[in-house]
Amino acid sequence: MLLFSFLSTLQAQKISEEFVDKAETLVQLRSKTYESLDGELSSEKRDTTLLRYFADLSEKNEYLEGKSYALNMLGMKYRNISQYDKAVKLHEQALKVSEEAGNTDFRILSLNMLGVVYRRTDAIKTALDFHQKALELAEQVEDPSHHIKRSINVSLNGIGNLYQTLEQYDLAILQFRRALKLEEELGNKLGLAINHQNIGHCLEEKGDLEAALENYRKSLAYNEEIGSDIGRVICKNSLAQIYLKQDMPYLALVLLEPLMDESKKIGDLSMASVIYINSGWAHTKLGEYQEAEDHIMEGLQMAQNRNIPSTILYGYEKMSDLENAKGDFKSAYEFYKKADEYDKQISSATNLRYMNDVIIKYENDKKNNQIAVLAKENEIVRLRLKKNQTTLLVSALIVGLISSILYILYRQYQSKNEKRVLTLEQQMLRSQMNPHFLFNSLNSIKLYIINNEQKNAVHYLNKFSKLVRKILEASSLKEIPLAEELGTMELYMNIENIRFSNEIDFKIEVEEGINIDNIKIPSLTLQPFLENSLWHGLSPKEGEKKIQINVKHKDRGHVTIEIVDNGVGRTMAELNKENRVLKKKSLGIRITKERLANFAKDYQNKFDVDILDLFDENGDPIGTKVVLDIPTI
Repeated sequence: MLLFSFLSTLQAQKISEEFVDKAETLVQLRSKTYESLDGELSSEKRDTTLLRYFADLSEKNEYLEGKSYALNMLGMKYRNISQYDKAVKLHEQALKVSEEAGNTDFRILSLNMLGVVYRRTDAIKTALDFHQKALELAEQVEDPSHHIKRSINVSLNGIGNLYQTLEQYDLAILQFRRALKLEEELGNKLGLAINHQNIGHCLEEKGDLEAALENYRKSLAYNEEIGSDIGRVICKNSLAQIYLKQDMPYLALVLLEPLMDESKKIGDLSMASVIYINSGWAHTKLGEYQEAEDHIMEGLQMAQNRNIPSTILYGYEKMSDLENAKGDFKSAYEFYKKADEYDKQISSATNLRYMNDVIIKYENDKKNNQIAVLAKENEIVRLRLKKNQTTLLVSALIVGLISSILYILYRQYQSKNEKRVLTLEQQMLRSQMNPHFLFNSLNSIKLYIINNEQKNAVHYLNKFSKLVRKILEASSLKEIPLAEELGTMELYMNIENIRFSNEIDFKIEVEEGINIDNIKIPSLTLQPFLENSLWHGLSPKEGEKKIQINVKHKDRGHVTIEIVDNGVGRTMAELNKENRVLKKKSLGIRITKERLANFAKDYQNKFDVDILDLFDENGDPIGTKVVLDIPTI
């Protein structure tokens, strides 16, 4: 039974005549699809009072599809504020109603919604059941609607998340990328945001933090574009978690502190609990133990109130780390034991065996024909080998053949590597001397001539010709002195600054004691990073614009080169890039990294490239810093 009857709803709440008319019209039309109902009720589906009114009205008029739709939307509302028991009851009612109606569209929706709720509460076995049933139903539909295609993506996401639970991250990424491709075809930016977030989480668990950051930033850009508050909160928390793993607690707190109140306002306490625990983790790293304990315990309390086992486990782990940092090893051990108990509860052998069995069954059902063919081929090979009486001769021939193949492959590899190095140098030259740069530079100088500014024209023409000569000379060399590279970059910035009306403040600072004439670097290494700062960071920025190159000591085997700008930051740059009609695909940085990798082969130490986002105390972007560690021995 619904919590409120039709008559009591009318009496208890004031429903607008406009919505009453709309609801009665929908009940009379009796649409059978989710898409038609959702299109009409998209602005009302966040109002629980209106949803309950429509559910009661549908029930009174025996309009089963309308009732199932309203119950599912109510269930989603309760799920998003972490009231999982109520959400389950509503989705179960919706499933029962859709089965009575014989409506596949709403059955699939209800099954997926139940899977999502059970996934949130770590009921892995049950969640997998529901997502599996939803996927099987959806894939049987001929000529699927847009909503059925979206439901397939929801199921794939659910199964991918369960692979994550099994720590099968590569398999999970395959599911998410399959869903990502389908979301791109549908043009669903919310789905793109969710899948990039999930892929980022898998990469984070695998330890590939830079790739995880890239996916989290893409997800954040999509969430910013569609205005999803909860999406922004999830992405910023994930970014902060990476910064904590990279031992940057101050930067993590800049993101986390505004999220604590924001997540509570949204009402998603499952997310808020993790944010509070991560804030405690950051304070632990900073040695602020009282603040750390307050935040972790508040997050733990939220998780316990909502019965979220995985977050409870996470909270106990962070409390154990905190007590260990304080030197209270007895308390640390007690929290460790509690965490271990929850870990065993979540990862029970029964659940894991069941999940493995179902997943294997699902994959096997999809590939039965292929397996049968492979089995027959395997049997043929086995029989042939059994009959073969010349094993030694065959073995000798095979060894000889493999040796020949390996030698040929080795020669091909050497040839390809030499060709790749040459290609990289050619690509780098083309990227510096592209027609667009040449045309704009000459056009700027031409403007001085037209305006009869002869001194400026001659001044910049001399600089332009000198820059072109340096680029051509450097392109034939594998490496050049750092002093020469910095001189070339100063010329490049002088030319580019014409197009910015000379408003860019560009500086080069070299730390005392560094002999830049003795340090070698691949030619034209810094230009792609300067170009990125100019056109993605500073070009869309209003007001003061700065770029600074700093050369510093790092250690005995490295020197560090920093390129710092006060531009709009990578997240906004990515969003600007997505919104452009014509998108420029820059390969300069990728080519530069490959050239540095080849350059570093001749040195004992390795090169490193980091691109860091800079934020102010409010968490707003204030620029970007590129850090290159160049080997010197």
